[in-house]
Amino acid sequence: MTNLAEFLENSAQAYPDRTAIVFGDTRLSYPQVNGAANQVANLLVSRGIKPGDKVALSCPNLPYFTIIYYGILKAGATVVPLNVLLKGREVAYHLGDSDAKAYFAFQGTPDLAIGAEAHAGFQEVRQEGGCEHFFVITADPTAPSPIEGTETLGQGLAGQAPTFDTVAVDDDDTAVILYTSGTTGQPKGAELRHRNMRDNALAGTDLFGADAARPDTYLCVLPLFHSFGQTVIQNGAFAFGGTVVMLPRFEAASALGLMVKEKVTFFGGVPTMYWGLLGALDDTVDVKALAENLRVAVAGGSALPVEVHKEFEKRFGVTILEGYGLSETSPVASFSKLGDGVRVGSIGTPIPGVEMKLIDPEGWDEIDAGKDPDGLSAVGEIAIKGHNIMKGYYKRPDATAEAINAEGWFRSGDLGRRDADGWYYIVDRSKDMIIRGGFNVYPREIEEVLLTHPAVSLAAVIGVPHESHGEEIKAFAILKPGASATPEEIVAWGKEQMAAYKYPRIVEIVEALPMTATGKILKRELS
Repeated sequence: MTNLAEFLENSAQAYPDRTAIVFGDTRLSYPQVNGAANQVANLLVSRGIKPGDKVALSCPNLPYFTIIYYGILKAGATVVPLNVLLKGREVAYHLGDSDAKAYFAFQGTPDLAIGAEAHAGFQEVRQEGGCEHFFVITADPTAPSPIEGTETLGQGLAGQAPTFDTVAVDDDDTAVILYTSGTTGQPKGAELRHRNMRDNALAGTDLFGADAARPDTYLCVLPLFHSFGQTVIQNGAFAFGGTVVMLPRFEAASALGLMVKEKVTFFGGVPTMYWGLLGALDDTVDVKALAENLRVAVAGGSALPVEVHKEFEKRFGVTILEGYGLSETSPVASFSKLGDGVRVGSIGTPIPGVEMKLIDPEGWDEIDAGKDPDGLSAVGEIAIKGHNIMKGYYKRPDATAEAINAEGWFRSGDLGRRDADGWYYIVDRSKDMIIRGGFNVYPREIEEVLLTHPAVSLAAVIGVPHESHGEEIKAFAILKPGASATPEEIVAWGKEQMAAYKYPRIVEIVEALPMTATGKILKRELS
């Protein structure tokens, strides 16, 4: 058996007294989490879910996420984690595209709710004959379902046995489908094998010195529906019998308090989180205690400012390790290795078992490695090969063939350079991609939604610098003849149509957009 759920099962057997998850005053041991996951697996089997079926999950960083995640895997099914900020229309698309047979959606308290629109998205799919089973995760497991015709997770688990014989799967069976937006339309589902996810999590030994004999305590502020938090934090912790301290929504002061209270040894975040932590330090924070416990700090998602690097190391005595990866690479492809020193601005070297090279953005040929006076290679598109590469994009053979060649190299769409020692540096992200607060936002998807506005004729979306988010989303709109709409109206409309991290906060109404001779918008001339 090679099921990814072995991380949980092995730790439950080997470390029955260890705490697996901390959330508020709730502390769950590994056997407790394993028993609950077994109940989820029994629930799914009782509803006819078979090995290979897809089961979607919308849930913030709560114990429910991990329990359901491993329960789905135990049943031999495939987990489809969904961004909790998605609107109903977006949820409906993901459920339909993934062929999800069941959907777990958290409702909970107002500050953590996915919202009624997410549930409306399920209803839309159900009317089309798609998703068959819908489970509402409520903060109170005894409460009745808030949606007519559905059942709560608590109702579903009632009477389910806490034991289950985990389904044996093949190394190459799909464990998780992670949805990633593309520059050419709707989000695509990256199929990640059990071995992809397993080997990426186990890389923690080489990268971070992970050791089951000295388990780490991880602060989980990165969303678990995202590949970074899912692999590096959740699966990385469970692989070595560590403890995951969950924080559903990042708030710097709360994060600092938990780091001190729970003696956190491992912190992972995007640059804006580090920026927030430093900004929240005051006399109420026991910096000395925090620094004495913290062993590893890792960052990804976008480049970490030099000033943040230096200040964090000064205050906490820990050097932030930067890494790089994508949903398609499970996600880690390269990292600055613990103990090797850090080259600020670098994403490190390929992790064990992974290769990287620079190729011509217009083809697959490796570029000339000529170096500039600083010792860096010429700029090329980063290509990746190894145990972490996805199986492909679900139901999209053409897109898969464009992304992965016959030799197994995956083209990232990111431009980079390499120094003489093999350390890589990101020069630019995919041509148009925006990184807002650690979330990838693809202009094409936003533009297509804006074009459904009754007054908008043409739209172009770019990222503009923002102090705390890194980038903010700005849209330029040409209105239809005779139509009228103010920037404020379009912003408000976009907020209703798109997830909170996607919709443009800045809209500029223009008469024309700069174009090439072939009719392509020259975004480099927009600001």
